[in-house]
Amino acid sequence: MDSLRISHDNRTLTVSLNGLRAFESAARHLSFTAAAAELGVTQSAISHQIKALEERMGVMLFRRTPRGLAVTDEALALAPTLTETFDRIARLLAQFGDGKRRAPLTISVVGTFALGWLLPRIKDFEQACPFVDLRLLTNNNRVDVAGEGLDAAIRFGNGMWTGLDATRLIDAAMSPLCSPAMARQLVQPGDIARVTLLRSYRGQDWLQWLQAAGLGHIALTGPMFDSSVLMAEAAARGHGIALLPVGMFENDLSSRRLVQPFALSIANDAYWLVRPTGRLPSHALNAFQDWIAQKLLEV
Repeated sequence: MDSLRISHDNRTLTVSLNGLRAFESAARHLSFTAAAAELGVTQSAISHQIKALEERMGVMLFRRTPRGLAVTDEALALAPTLTETFDRIARLLAQFGDGKRRAPLTISVVGTFALGWLLPRIKDFEQACPFVDLRLLTNNNRVDVAGEGLDAAIRFGNGMWTGLDATRLIDAAMSPLCSPAMARQLVQPGDIARVTLLRSYRGQDWLQWLQAAGLGHIALTGPMFDSSVLMAEAAARGHGIALLPVGMFENDLSSRRLVQPFALSIANDAYWLVRPTGRLPSHALNAFQDWIAQKLLEV
C-alpha cells in the first residue's frame, strides 16, 4: 500500500505516500535534485511524483523562478505538518530494535555533570542498557521537570526542591580553578584579592569558600555566568578565577587548561537525580539510576 486515504467534511482524497515524501523533501531542500539524492531515486521520479500530487490535490506546490525553486502558499501550509509527521514516525521507528520497542527516557542534565561525568561514560550506558532510548537535554540548574515533560533531571544543590523526589548521586567538592598563567600569581589564598573572581548565580559558594579561607572581607564584583561550563571556559582563557566542582573538570586539570592553585575546597552540595513527587519511576529510569550507582561504585 503506497497511498493514503483522507476523509474530511464528506470528501475523500487519496494521495500517494511517495508523492507526499517527495514533496516534503523537495520543499525542505528547495531542490528536486537534493530530494532525489536524499530519497535514493532519480530527479525525474521526484518531478513525476510531485506533478501527480499536484494534480490529485488540484493545487500548485512549486514555482520555478530565476533564482530557483519556490514554494506556493499551499505548499507553505502543507510542508511543516508533513515534516513533523515524518519526523515523529522516524523517531517512533527508531525505538524498535531486534523486534522490540526501546523505552524512551528523557533527562535534563546540568551542564557540568553532563560534560564532566556523563558524556565520557555514555557509550557504556548504551551497551549496558540497549533497550533504553536515552534523550539528553542540558539545563543551567533551573528546570521544570513536570512542566517540560521530562522523566527526570540531574541538578546540583542541597536536594531540597519543592515537588521533587531527589536521590543523591555524588558530592561535589568546589575549589578555585584558573589558568596556569593566573595560578603563578597566586602564592597564598590572600592573593586572590588581586584577580577577577568569576561568579555564578550561586553567590553563596564564593562567600563560603572565602570565609573558610579567612578572606570574608573580599568583595564579589566579577562577571556573572549562568553556566559553570561557560565560566570554566572563561577561567581557562585567563579572564579570572572560578569556583568550580573539581571532579567535573578532571580532563581540563589533567591537560592543565585549568589548575587548582589552593587545596582548600568546600563540599556543601551534591548532584541529585530528581523526578516529580509521587510519580513512579519507569523501568528505563530505574535502569539509568542503577547504572549510575554502579558507575559511581567503580570510582
